[in-house]
Amino acid sequence: MLHSSQPSRWLPLLGLLAALTGGLLNLLAPPPALAASLSDLPAAPPQERVLDTADVLSRAANGELSKTLERFAADRVDAHLITVSRLDYGLSLPQLGAQIVEQWQQGDDGTNQLVFLIDSQTNSSAIVASSELNGQLDPSLLRSASRTTMAQPIREGGRYRQGSLDAMNRLLSVLDAGLDPGEPVQAEVVSQPTNIPTKEETASSNAFTWVIVLLVVGTLVPMLTWWVFSR
Repeated sequence: MLHSSQPSRWLPLLGLLAALTGGLLNLLAPPPALAASLSDLPAAPPQERVLDTADVLSRAANGELSKTLERFAADRVDAHLITVSRLDYGLSLPQLGAQIVEQWQQGDDGTNQLVFLIDSQTNSSAIVASSELNGQLDPSLLRSASRTTMAQPIREGGRYRQGSLDAMNRLLSVLDAGLDPGEPVQAEVVSQPTNIPTKEETASSNAFTWVIVLLVVGTLVPMLTWWVFSR
């Protein structure tokens, strides 16, 4: 009886150890990604050109993109890039962009807003501009730049920096020179030649072989018959 009661003495200590271990694991576990909405962003245009809330850009990429966004200021355009890890339920990326532009728009000084957005969860992108820019950057151009120029590199390996730079440079070309370089060229996949015959080639080859065999048989059989009976 004495020996059977010994393990019960350790039960409280084991329970305490399990509780401490569970608490430590909860502290070490990464926090869940918070959904992004307008309330999570600055109420006014920030000094920073890039708001990488999804943490998908390196420091070098952040600096390069910031310098490119600064070039829009020459056309009185206040441009920003915003990345999010996921969106609030029921909110689309273009809707978030429209809300940002409306909140950040400062029409008194003639500066218009231009926002590039990336959702890293779905690898999607959007570009939204103030309505005053429709004459220079019409909505069809913004849709094309976001869905092809920006989105294609993002979908192909998560190249967030390259996709953003391509879209920014395309819009800068339109603003500066009025020339749209157009959408990126889609690489055409060309099948390499192969020595493996197709099904049709195989069937054709088999038919030709049978024709040759029948001709040979039809020639040799009469000759052998004549040779046998002529002796």
